[in-house]
Amino acid sequence: MDQRREKLEEIRQLGVDPYPYKYSPTHTTEEIREQFAEVGDHPDETQSARIAGRIMTKRDHGKSGFAHVQDSTGRLQIYVRQNVVGEATYQVYRKLDVGDVIGVDGPVFRTRTGEITVMANEVELLAKSLRPPPEKWHGLQNKETRYRQRYADLMMNPDVKQVFINRTQMVQAVREYLNEDGFIEVETPILQPIYGGAAARPFVTHHNALDMPLYLRIANELYLKRLIVGGFDRVYEFSKDFRNEGIDHDHSPEFTMIELYQAYADYEDIMRLTENLIAHAAQTVLGTTQITYQGDSISLAPPWRRLTMVESIKEETGTDVDELTDEELRDAALDAGAELEGAAPRGKLIAELFEAHVESNLVQPAFIYDYPIEISPFAKKKRGSERFVERFEFFIARMEMGNAFSELNDPIDQRERFIEGAKKGEDEDALMVDEDYLRALEYGMPPTGGLGFGIDRLAMLLTDQTSIRDVILFPQMRPES
Repeated sequence: MDQRREKLEEIRQLGVDPYPYKYSPTHTTEEIREQFAEVGDHPDETQSARIAGRIMTKRDHGKSGFAHVQDSTGRLQIYVRQNVVGEATYQVYRKLDVGDVIGVDGPVFRTRTGEITVMANEVELLAKSLRPPPEKWHGLQNKETRYRQRYADLMMNPDVKQVFINRTQMVQAVREYLNEDGFIEVETPILQPIYGGAAARPFVTHHNALDMPLYLRIANELYLKRLIVGGFDRVYEFSKDFRNEGIDHDHSPEFTMIELYQAYADYEDIMRLTENLIAHAAQTVLGTTQITYQGDSISLAPPWRRLTMVESIKEETGTDVDELTDEELRDAALDAGAELEGAAPRGKLIAELFEAHVESNLVQPAFIYDYPIEISPFAKKKRGSERFVERFEFFIARMEMGNAFSELNDPIDQRERFIEGAKKGEDEDALMVDEDYLRALEYGMPPTGGLGFGIDRLAMLLTDQTSIRDVILFPQMRPES
Protein backbone atom coordinates (compact mmCIF):
# COMPACT_ATOMS: atom_id res chain seq x y z
CA MET A 1 0.00 0.00 0.00
CA ASP A 2 2.92 2.34 0.68
CA GLN A 3 4.24 1.69 -2.83
CA ARG A 4 0.83 2.42 -4.31
CA ARG A 5 0.58 5.70 -2.43
CA GLU A 6 4.01 6.67 -3.76
CA LYS A 7 2.84 5.92 -7.31
CA LEU A 8 -0.30 7.97 -6.67
CA GLU A 9 1.82 11.01 -5.83
CA GLU A 10 4.12 10.40 -8.80
CA ILE A 11 1.09 10.27 -11.12
CA ARG A 12 -0.24 13.51 -9.68
CA GLN A 13 3.17 15.13 -10.21
CA LEU A 14 2.92 14.14 -13.88
CA GLY A 15 -0.19 16.33 -14.06
CA VAL A 16 -2.69 13.47 -14.18
CA ASP A 17 -5.85 13.44 -12.04
CA PRO A 18 -6.00 9.87 -10.66
CA TYR A 19 -9.73 10.22 -9.86
CA PRO A 20 -11.43 11.96 -12.83
CA TYR A 21 -15.16 12.67 -12.93
CA LYS A 22 -16.40 10.75 -15.94
CA TYR A 23 -15.61 8.30 -18.71
CA SER A 24 -17.93 7.14 -21.51
CA PRO A 25 -17.34 3.58 -22.76
CA THR A 26 -18.90 2.57 -26.07
CA HIS A 27 -18.82 -1.18 -25.47
CA THR A 28 -18.73 -3.75 -22.71
CA THR A 29 -16.18 -6.54 -22.95
CA GLU A 30 -18.99 -8.96 -23.78
CA GLU A 31 -20.24 -6.73 -26.60
CA ILE A 32 -16.73 -6.58 -28.05
CA ARG A 33 -16.43 -10.36 -28.09
CA GLU A 34 -19.80 -10.61 -29.85
CA GLN A 35 -19.46 -7.67 -32.26
CA PHE A 36 -15.83 -8.31 -33.24
CA ALA A 37 -15.94 -12.12 -33.32
CA GLU A 38 -14.67 -12.13 -36.92
CA VAL A 39 -12.00 -9.45 -36.46
CA GLY A 40 -8.64 -9.92 -38.18
CA ASP A 41 -5.12 -10.06 -36.79
CA HIS A 42 -4.22 -6.46 -37.74
CA PRO A 43 -5.63 -3.44 -35.86
CA ASP A 44 -8.16 -1.62 -38.02
CA GLU A 45 -9.09 1.92 -36.97
CA THR A 46 -12.55 1.43 -38.49
CA GLN A 47 -13.22 -1.24 -35.88
CA SER A 48 -12.53 0.62 -32.65
CA ALA A 49 -14.03 0.42 -29.18
CA ARG A 50 -13.86 2.28 -25.91
CA ILE A 51 -13.98 0.17 -22.75
CA ALA A 52 -13.53 0.70 -19.02
CA GLY A 53 -12.80 -1.65 -16.17
CA ARG A 54 -10.39 -2.92 -13.54
CA ILE A 55 -6.91 -4.22 -14.36
CA MET A 56 -6.82 -7.89 -13.29
CA THR A 57 -3.50 -8.92 -14.84
CA LYS A 58 -0.59 -6.85 -16.14
CA ARG A 59 2.57 -7.88 -18.01
CA ASP A 60 5.05 -5.21 -19.09
CA HIS A 61 7.73 -5.83 -21.73
CA GLY A 62 9.98 -2.78 -22.02
CA LYS A 63 8.09 -0.32 -24.20
CA SER A 64 4.92 -2.39 -24.51
CA GLY A 65 2.67 -4.43 -22.31
CA PHE A 66 -0.45 -6.58 -22.08
CA ALA A 67 -3.17 -6.39 -19.45
CA HIS A 68 -6.62 -7.84 -18.83
CA VAL A 69 -9.40 -5.42 -17.99
CA GLN A 70 -12.54 -6.65 -16.23
CA ASP A 71 -15.92 -4.95 -16.37
CA SER A 72 -19.36 -6.13 -15.26
CA THR A 73 -19.64 -8.55 -18.20
CA GLY A 74 -16.22 -10.20 -18.26
CA ARG A 75 -12.54 -9.72 -19.10
CA LEU A 76 -10.76 -8.53 -22.22
CA GLN A 77 -7.09 -8.18 -23.13
CA ILE A 78 -5.56 -4.81 -23.99
CA TYR A 79 -2.23 -4.13 -25.68
CA VAL A 80 -0.36 -0.91 -24.91
CA ARG A 81 2.68 0.36 -26.87
CA GLN A 82 4.69 3.46 -26.06
CA ASN A 83 5.07 4.49 -29.70
CA VAL A 84 1.27 4.46 -30.07
CA VAL A 85 0.03 6.08 -26.86
CA GLY A 86 2.99 8.44 -26.50
CA GLU A 87 5.78 8.61 -23.96
CA ALA A 88 3.84 10.66 -21.38
CA THR A 89 0.84 8.32 -21.34
CA TYR A 90 3.07 5.25 -21.28
CA GLN A 91 4.97 6.67 -18.33
CA VAL A 92 1.69 6.80 -16.42
CA TYR A 93 0.70 3.33 -17.67
CA ARG A 94 3.91 1.84 -16.27
CA LYS A 95 2.90 3.11 -12.82
CA LEU A 96 -0.47 1.35 -12.93
CA ASP A 97 -1.14 -1.67 -10.75
CA VAL A 98 -3.48 -4.65 -10.74
CA GLY A 99 -6.70 -3.31 -9.25
CA ASP A 100 -6.56 0.14 -10.89
CA VAL A 101 -9.60 1.18 -12.92
CA ILE A 102 -8.79 2.44 -16.41
CA GLY A 103 -10.38 3.44 -19.69
CA VAL A 104 -8.97 2.25 -23.02
CA ASP A 105 -9.78 3.44 -26.54
CA GLY A 106 -8.49 1.80 -29.74
CA PRO A 107 -8.99 -0.69 -32.55
CA VAL A 108 -9.90 -4.31 -31.90
CA PHE A 109 -7.82 -7.12 -33.34
CA ARG A 110 -6.95 -10.76 -32.71
CA THR A 111 -3.48 -11.72 -31.48
CA ARG A 112 -1.41 -14.57 -32.85
CA THR A 113 -2.78 -16.78 -30.10
CA GLY A 114 -6.32 -15.95 -31.22
CA GLU A 115 -7.29 -13.69 -28.30
CA ILE A 116 -9.50 -10.69 -29.05
CA THR A 117 -7.63 -7.59 -27.89
CA VAL A 118 -7.98 -3.81 -27.86
CA MET A 119 -4.89 -2.03 -29.19
CA ALA A 120 -4.73 1.09 -27.03
CA ASN A 121 -4.59 4.46 -28.74
CA GLU A 122 -5.46 6.07 -25.41
CA VAL A 123 -5.23 4.90 -21.80
CA GLU A 124 -6.82 6.91 -19.00
CA LEU A 125 -6.54 6.26 -15.28
CA LEU A 126 -10.03 6.40 -13.75
CA ALA A 127 -9.30 5.32 -10.15
CA LYS A 128 -6.00 4.47 -8.51
CA SER A 129 -6.33 1.43 -6.26
CA LEU A 130 -4.47 1.95 -2.97
CA ARG A 131 -5.21 -1.53 -1.62
CA PRO A 132 -3.97 -4.57 -3.56
CA PRO A 133 -6.82 -6.94 -4.49
CA PRO A 134 -6.70 -10.31 -2.73
CA GLU A 135 -4.93 -13.06 -4.59
CA LYS A 136 -7.70 -15.32 -5.85
CA TRP A 137 -6.58 -18.70 -4.60
CA HIS A 138 -4.95 -17.79 -1.29
CA GLY A 139 -6.22 -14.37 -0.28
CA LEU A 140 -9.99 -14.77 -0.51
CA GLN A 141 -10.94 -18.25 0.59
CA ASN A 142 -12.07 -17.45 4.13
CA LYS A 143 -15.85 -17.23 4.03
CA GLU A 144 -16.07 -14.69 6.84
CA THR A 145 -13.73 -12.41 4.89
CA ARG A 146 -15.72 -12.94 1.71
CA TYR A 147 -19.02 -12.03 3.39
CA ARG A 148 -17.51 -9.03 5.16
CA GLN A 149 -15.70 -7.75 2.07
CA ARG A 150 -18.29 -8.68 -0.54
CA TYR A 151 -16.85 -6.04 -2.90
CA ALA A 152 -13.58 -7.96 -3.02
CA ASP A 153 -15.43 -11.27 -3.29
CA LEU A 154 -17.34 -10.04 -6.34
CA MET A 155 -14.18 -8.58 -7.84
CA MET A 156 -12.22 -11.82 -7.61
CA ASN A 157 -14.87 -14.53 -8.00
CA PRO A 158 -17.01 -14.36 -11.17
CA ASP A 159 -19.12 -17.30 -9.95
CA VAL A 160 -20.23 -15.25 -6.96
CA LYS A 161 -21.33 -12.39 -9.20
CA GLN A 162 -23.32 -14.85 -11.32
CA VAL A 163 -25.20 -16.04 -8.22
CA PHE A 164 -26.50 -12.53 -7.64
CA ILE A 165 -27.27 -11.97 -11.31
CA ASN A 166 -29.36 -15.16 -11.20
CA ARG A 167 -31.06 -13.94 -8.04
CA THR A 168 -32.05 -10.70 -9.76
CA GLN A 169 -33.35 -12.60 -12.79
CA MET A 170 -35.36 -14.85 -10.44
CA VAL A 171 -37.03 -11.86 -8.76
CA GLN A 172 -37.83 -10.37 -12.16
CA ALA A 173 -39.37 -13.66 -13.29
CA VAL A 174 -41.59 -13.86 -10.21
CA ARG A 175 -42.67 -10.24 -10.66
CA GLU A 176 -43.44 -10.75 -14.36
CA TYR A 177 -45.50 -13.88 -13.67
CA LEU A 178 -47.63 -12.19 -11.02
CA ASN A 179 -48.11 -9.01 -13.03
CA GLU A 180 -49.33 -11.04 -16.00
CA ASP A 181 -51.68 -12.92 -13.65
CA GLY A 182 -53.41 -9.71 -12.62
CA PHE A 183 -51.60 -9.04 -9.32
CA ILE A 184 -50.69 -5.52 -8.25
CA GLU A 185 -47.38 -4.80 -6.50
CA VAL A 186 -47.78 -2.66 -3.38
CA GLU A 187 -45.75 -1.36 -0.43
CA THR A 188 -46.66 -1.67 3.25
CA PRO A 189 -44.96 -0.32 6.40
CA ILE A 190 -41.66 -1.68 7.65
CA LEU A 191 -42.05 0.18 10.96
CA GLN A 192 -45.18 -1.13 12.62
CA PRO A 193 -46.89 -0.16 15.91
CA ILE A 194 -47.99 -3.80 16.35
CA TYR A 195 -46.04 -6.67 14.85
CA GLY A 196 -47.89 -9.67 13.51
CA GLY A 197 -48.43 -12.12 10.70
CA ALA A 198 -45.91 -14.65 11.99
CA ALA A 199 -44.58 -16.24 15.16
CA ALA A 200 -41.22 -14.55 15.76
CA ARG A 201 -39.35 -12.24 18.11
CA PRO A 202 -39.20 -8.67 16.72
CA PHE A 203 -36.59 -5.93 16.70
CA VAL A 204 -37.83 -3.00 18.77
CA THR A 205 -37.12 0.67 18.15
CA HIS A 206 -38.53 3.99 19.35
CA HIS A 207 -40.01 6.96 17.50
CA ASN A 208 -38.91 10.09 19.30
CA ALA A 209 -41.44 12.57 17.89
CA LEU A 210 -44.42 10.33 18.63
CA ASP A 211 -42.79 8.95 21.80
CA MET A 212 -43.90 5.40 21.03
CA PRO A 213 -42.30 2.01 20.47
CA LEU A 214 -42.24 0.64 16.95
CA TYR A 215 -41.28 -2.77 15.59
CA LEU A 216 -39.42 -3.76 12.45
CA ARG A 217 -41.92 -5.97 10.68
CA ILE A 218 -41.65 -9.72 11.03
CA ALA A 219 -44.17 -10.11 8.18
CA ASN A 220 -46.40 -7.93 6.02
CA GLU A 221 -49.38 -10.29 6.04
CA LEU A 222 -51.88 -8.27 8.03
CA TYR A 223 -51.35 -5.08 6.02
CA LEU A 224 -51.77 -6.89 2.70
CA LYS A 225 -55.03 -8.44 3.90
CA ARG A 226 -56.24 -4.97 4.86
CA LEU A 227 -55.86 -4.16 1.16
CA ILE A 228 -58.04 -7.15 0.25
CA VAL A 229 -60.68 -5.68 2.56
CA GLY A 230 -60.25 -2.35 0.80
CA GLY A 231 -61.04 -3.82 -2.61
CA PHE A 232 -57.73 -4.95 -4.13
CA ASP A 233 -58.39 -8.48 -5.36
CA ARG A 234 -54.79 -9.56 -6.03
CA VAL A 235 -51.78 -7.97 -4.32
CA TYR A 236 -48.17 -8.88 -3.67
CA GLU A 237 -45.10 -7.32 -2.08
CA PHE A 238 -41.39 -8.11 -1.98
CA SER A 239 -40.59 -7.21 1.60
CA LYS A 240 -37.57 -6.93 3.84
CA ASP A 241 -38.54 -8.68 7.08
CA PHE A 242 -36.64 -8.75 10.36
CA ARG A 243 -36.64 -11.37 13.11
CA ASN A 244 -34.54 -11.03 16.22
CA GLU A 245 -33.48 -14.65 16.30
CA GLY A 246 -30.57 -16.96 15.57
CA ILE A 247 -28.45 -17.22 12.44
CA ASP A 248 -27.81 -20.49 10.64
CA HIS A 249 -27.49 -21.86 7.11
CA ASP A 250 -31.06 -20.92 6.16
CA HIS A 251 -31.96 -18.19 8.68
CA SER A 252 -30.91 -14.55 8.70
CA PRO A 253 -32.17 -11.75 10.96
CA GLU A 254 -32.80 -9.65 7.84
CA PHE A 255 -34.27 -11.47 4.88
CA THR A 256 -36.46 -11.00 1.82
CA MET A 257 -39.95 -12.45 1.49
CA ILE A 258 -42.69 -12.22 -1.05
CA GLU A 259 -46.27 -12.38 0.17
CA LEU A 260 -49.31 -12.43 -2.09
CA TYR A 261 -53.06 -12.55 -1.52
CA GLN A 262 -55.82 -13.49 -3.95
CA ALA A 263 -59.46 -12.78 -3.17
CA TYR A 264 -62.08 -15.47 -3.83
CA ALA A 265 -59.42 -18.22 -3.74
CA ASP A 266 -58.58 -20.98 -1.26
CA TYR A 267 -55.41 -22.90 -0.44
CA GLU A 268 -55.90 -25.35 -3.31
CA ASP A 269 -55.87 -22.44 -5.78
CA ILE A 270 -52.70 -21.17 -4.11
CA MET A 271 -51.06 -24.60 -4.43
CA ARG A 272 -51.52 -24.45 -8.19
CA LEU A 273 -50.25 -20.87 -8.34
CA THR A 274 -47.20 -21.80 -6.25
CA GLU A 275 -46.01 -24.75 -8.31
CA ASN A 276 -46.52 -22.86 -11.57
CA LEU A 277 -44.76 -19.75 -10.25
CA ILE A 278 -41.68 -21.62 -8.98
CA ALA A 279 -41.44 -23.66 -12.18
CA HIS A 280 -41.66 -20.45 -14.22
CA ALA A 281 -38.84 -18.85 -12.20
CA ALA A 282 -36.57 -21.87 -12.72
CA GLN A 283 -37.35 -22.08 -16.43
CA THR A 284 -36.67 -18.35 -16.89
CA VAL A 285 -33.39 -18.27 -14.96
CA LEU A 286 -31.93 -21.70 -15.75
CA GLY A 287 -33.75 -22.69 -18.92
CA THR A 288 -35.09 -25.85 -17.27
CA THR A 289 -37.28 -27.08 -14.42
CA GLN A 290 -34.88 -29.97 -13.78
CA ILE A 291 -32.29 -28.72 -11.31
CA THR A 292 -29.51 -30.16 -9.18
CA TYR A 293 -29.18 -29.09 -5.56
CA GLN A 294 -26.24 -30.42 -3.56
CA GLY A 295 -26.12 -33.58 -5.64
CA ASP A 296 -29.88 -34.23 -5.62
CA SER A 297 -31.68 -34.16 -8.97
CA ILE A 298 -34.96 -32.31 -8.45
CA SER A 299 -37.86 -31.73 -10.82
CA LEU A 300 -39.78 -28.52 -10.23
CA ALA A 301 -42.30 -29.27 -12.99
CA PRO A 302 -45.93 -29.33 -11.81
CA PRO A 303 -47.85 -31.08 -10.42
CA TRP A 304 -46.10 -31.49 -7.08
CA ARG A 305 -46.81 -34.17 -4.52
CA ARG A 306 -49.51 -33.45 -1.91
CA LEU A 307 -49.74 -35.00 1.57
CA THR A 308 -51.52 -33.99 4.75
CA MET A 309 -49.26 -33.55 7.76
CA VAL A 310 -50.82 -36.60 9.43
CA GLU A 311 -50.35 -38.69 6.26
CA SER A 312 -46.71 -37.67 5.97
CA ILE A 313 -45.96 -38.74 9.55
CA LYS A 314 -47.64 -42.10 9.00
CA GLU A 315 -45.72 -42.62 5.76
CA GLU A 316 -42.35 -42.04 7.47
CA THR A 317 -43.00 -43.68 10.86
CA GLY A 318 -45.91 -46.04 10.36
CA THR A 319 -47.70 -44.26 13.21
CA ASP A 320 -51.20 -42.83 12.81
CA VAL A 321 -51.17 -39.92 15.25
CA ASP A 322 -54.97 -39.81 15.22
CA GLU A 323 -54.94 -43.14 17.04
CA LEU A 324 -52.59 -41.96 19.83
CA THR A 325 -53.77 -40.64 23.16
CA ASP A 326 -52.46 -37.26 24.29
CA GLU A 327 -49.97 -38.97 26.60
CA GLU A 328 -48.77 -41.35 23.88
CA LEU A 329 -48.39 -38.44 21.50
CA ARG A 330 -46.36 -36.50 24.05
CA ASP A 331 -44.10 -39.52 24.66
CA ALA A 332 -43.57 -39.92 20.90
CA ALA A 333 -42.61 -36.25 20.60
CA LEU A 334 -40.16 -36.52 23.49
CA ASP A 335 -38.65 -39.66 21.96
CA ALA A 336 -38.20 -37.69 18.74
CA GLY A 337 -36.14 -35.07 20.58
CA ALA A 338 -38.76 -32.38 21.19
CA GLU A 339 -38.04 -29.96 24.03
CA LEU A 340 -41.37 -29.51 25.80
CA GLU A 341 -42.16 -27.27 28.73
CA GLY A 342 -45.46 -27.79 30.46
CA ALA A 343 -48.54 -29.17 28.77
CA ALA A 344 -48.02 -28.75 25.05
CA PRO A 345 -51.21 -28.78 22.96
CA ARG A 346 -51.86 -31.78 20.77
CA GLY A 347 -51.32 -29.83 17.56
CA LYS A 348 -47.90 -28.69 18.73
CA LEU A 349 -46.92 -32.32 19.39
CA ILE A 350 -48.00 -33.37 15.92
CA ALA A 351 -45.89 -30.58 14.43
CA GLU A 352 -42.88 -31.71 16.49
CA LEU A 353 -43.20 -35.24 15.08
CA PHE A 354 -43.40 -33.87 11.56
CA GLU A 355 -40.27 -31.76 12.00
CA ALA A 356 -38.36 -34.67 13.52
CA HIS A 357 -39.32 -37.44 11.10
CA VAL A 358 -40.52 -35.94 7.82
CA GLU A 359 -39.03 -32.56 6.98
CA SER A 360 -35.48 -33.76 6.34
CA ASN A 361 -36.73 -36.39 3.88
CA LEU A 362 -38.66 -34.04 1.58
CA VAL A 363 -36.26 -33.69 -1.36
CA GLN A 364 -38.67 -33.47 -4.29
CA PRO A 365 -41.21 -30.62 -4.16
CA ALA A 366 -44.11 -31.44 -1.86
CA PHE A 367 -47.10 -29.66 -0.39
CA ILE A 368 -47.73 -30.63 3.22
CA TYR A 369 -51.22 -29.46 4.09
CA ASP A 370 -53.93 -29.48 6.80
CA TYR A 371 -51.97 -28.22 9.81
CA PRO A 372 -53.08 -28.31 13.46
CA ILE A 373 -55.14 -25.28 14.45
CA GLU A 374 -52.94 -24.59 17.51
CA ILE A 375 -49.98 -23.53 15.33
CA SER A 376 -51.98 -21.70 12.65
CA PRO A 377 -53.66 -18.56 14.02
CA PHE A 378 -54.50 -16.94 10.66
CA ALA A 379 -55.89 -19.91 8.69
CA LYS A 380 -59.50 -21.00 8.23
CA LYS A 381 -60.56 -24.26 9.81
CA LYS A 382 -60.50 -27.24 7.48
CA ARG A 383 -63.92 -27.88 6.10
CA GLY A 384 -65.59 -30.39 8.45
CA SER A 385 -62.84 -30.25 11.11
CA GLU A 386 -62.27 -28.39 14.37
CA ARG A 387 -58.69 -29.62 14.86
CA PHE A 388 -57.02 -28.73 11.54
CA VAL A 389 -56.86 -25.71 9.28
CA GLU A 390 -56.51 -25.14 5.54
CA ARG A 391 -52.82 -24.38 5.56
CA PHE A 392 -49.91 -25.76 3.60
CA GLU A 393 -46.16 -25.38 3.57
CA PHE A 394 -44.10 -26.42 0.59
CA PHE A 395 -40.77 -28.17 0.88
CA ILE A 396 -37.96 -28.63 -1.63
CA ALA A 397 -34.48 -30.07 -1.05
CA ARG A 398 -35.21 -30.65 2.66
CA MET A 399 -35.99 -26.95 3.16
CA GLU A 400 -39.28 -25.36 4.16
CA MET A 401 -39.73 -22.83 1.37
CA GLY A 402 -43.07 -21.15 2.01
CA ASN A 403 -46.36 -21.01 3.87
CA ALA A 404 -49.96 -20.52 2.69
CA PHE A 405 -53.54 -20.47 3.99
CA SER A 406 -57.13 -20.24 3.16
CA GLU A 407 -57.14 -16.99 5.12
CA LEU A 408 -59.21 -16.68 8.26
CA ASN A 409 -61.79 -13.97 7.59
CA ASP A 410 -64.17 -14.52 10.53
CA PRO A 411 -63.44 -11.55 12.86
CA ILE A 412 -64.92 -13.29 15.92
CA ASP A 413 -62.82 -16.42 15.41
CA GLN A 414 -59.75 -14.26 14.70
CA ARG A 415 -60.23 -12.30 17.92
CA GLU A 416 -60.42 -15.52 19.92
CA ARG A 417 -57.21 -16.80 18.34
CA PHE A 418 -55.44 -13.48 19.00
CA ILE A 419 -56.43 -13.69 22.66
CA GLU A 420 -55.37 -17.32 22.92
CA GLY A 421 -52.03 -16.54 21.24
CA ALA A 422 -51.41 -13.53 23.50
CA LYS A 423 -51.65 -15.79 26.56
CA LYS A 424 -48.25 -17.21 25.66
CA GLY A 425 -46.69 -14.09 27.18
CA GLU A 426 -42.94 -13.89 26.51
CA ASP A 427 -42.96 -17.00 24.33
CA GLU A 428 -41.65 -16.26 20.83
CA ASP A 429 -44.93 -17.59 19.41
CA ALA A 430 -46.96 -15.05 21.38
CA LEU A 431 -49.28 -12.80 19.41
CA MET A 432 -50.22 -9.17 19.89
CA VAL A 433 -53.93 -8.37 19.58
CA ASP A 434 -54.19 -6.09 16.53
CA GLU A 435 -57.44 -4.19 17.06
CA ASP A 436 -57.16 -2.29 13.79
CA TYR A 437 -56.79 -5.53 11.83
CA LEU A 438 -59.85 -6.92 13.62
CA ARG A 439 -61.73 -3.75 12.72
CA ALA A 440 -60.79 -4.29 9.07
CA LEU A 441 -62.11 -7.86 9.21
CA GLU A 442 -65.35 -6.59 10.73
CA TYR A 443 -65.96 -4.63 7.51
CA GLY A 444 -65.79 -7.99 5.73
CA MET A 445 -62.90 -9.68 3.93
CA PRO A 446 -63.87 -11.93 1.02
CA PRO A 447 -62.66 -15.54 0.90
CA THR A 448 -58.92 -15.21 0.27
CA GLY A 449 -55.92 -17.41 -0.38
CA GLY A 450 -52.50 -16.19 0.73
CA LEU A 451 -48.90 -17.25 0.22
CA GLY A 452 -45.51 -16.20 1.55
CA PHE A 453 -42.14 -17.63 0.63
CA GLY A 454 -38.50 -16.72 1.14
CA ILE A 455 -36.71 -15.16 -1.80
CA ASP A 456 -33.35 -15.98 -0.23
CA ARG A 457 -34.13 -19.69 0.08
CA LEU A 458 -35.44 -19.86 -3.47
CA ALA A 459 -32.21 -18.18 -4.59
CA MET A 460 -30.24 -20.82 -2.66
CA LEU A 461 -32.17 -23.54 -4.46
CA LEU A 462 -31.77 -22.13 -7.97
CA THR A 463 -28.05 -21.32 -7.55
CA ASP A 464 -27.10 -24.48 -5.59
CA GLN A 465 -25.85 -22.61 -2.51
CA THR A 466 -25.80 -24.21 0.94
CA SER A 467 -25.87 -21.03 3.04
CA ILE A 468 -28.32 -18.15 2.99
CA ARG A 469 -25.34 -15.83 3.42
CA ASP A 470 -24.14 -16.88 -0.04
CA VAL A 471 -27.24 -15.32 -1.64
CA ILE A 472 -27.39 -12.14 0.48
CA LEU A 473 -24.97 -9.50 -0.76
CA PHE A 474 -24.17 -8.08 2.68
CA PRO A 475 -25.19 -10.56 5.40
CA GLN A 476 -25.20 -9.57 9.05
CA MET A 477 -21.83 -10.16 10.72
CA ARG A 478 -20.32 -9.71 14.12
CA PRO A 479 -18.24 -6.50 14.33
CA GLU A 480 -14.58 -6.85 13.40
CA SER A 481 -12.40 -6.92 16.49
